[in-house]
Amino acid sequence: MSVYILFDLDGTLTDPKEGITRCVQYALSKFGIQTECEALTRFIGPPLAESFERFYGLSRAESERAVAYYRERFTDTGIFENRVIDGIPALLDTISDAGAKLALATSKPQVFAERILNKYGLSKPFSVIVGSELDGRRTDKAEVVAAALQMLGAEDKRKALMVGDRRHDIIGAHKNGIRACGVTFGYSEPGELESCGADRIADSVETLRDVLIGFCRTTEL
Repeated sequence: MSVYILFDLDGTLTDPKEGITRCVQYALSKFGIQTECEALTRFIGPPLAESFERFYGLSRAESERAVAYYRERFTDTGIFENRVIDGIPALLDTISDAGAKLALATSKPQVFAERILNKYGLSKPFSVIVGSELDGRRTDKAEVVAAALQMLGAEDKRKALMVGDRRHDIIGAHKNGIRACGVTFGYSEPGELESCGADRIADSVETLRDVLIGFCRTTEL
């Protein structure tokens, strides 16, 4: 019995805190806004333009400029100010060996996501890699999840599960009629995953492994 497991990237497979916060700091400085990196972790996960608008009151046009500034630093430097979360490579191999088909489903531009997976040797277990487009298309997590499910050929939604650390992952999964497991070792705020209705929450990579092995065997959470 094939099951389909979709993974978020930032805060779920890798810890991109240094790169993302430094690049956001750089972008905000272009608008005369000086902020410490520690105050910018809430940018990890959600679409960037949305976060610039929500957290700093930038207009849509300003937010698009901020994203462009962000990418000036991110493209060659910030992208690799990153690290793989301990235990994730073994987890991916174990779940893949258990018969699951894996997809990466991230709001990060797909071209960057592919480079990160290749850099850190995480590409092999994934059958499908889906991200947003550099021109701003497919940034909504529900659209990303929908595209990943279609590419996987996952017609039976009961056999599909999304794994992520932010509310966007949970909401995007539920909009597509699949269940979602939230992880608290990423960048969710206290109560965030519970409040958006995560079907299961894992507080460690070890717990996540047990949840996913159980899902592979029974499709139950």
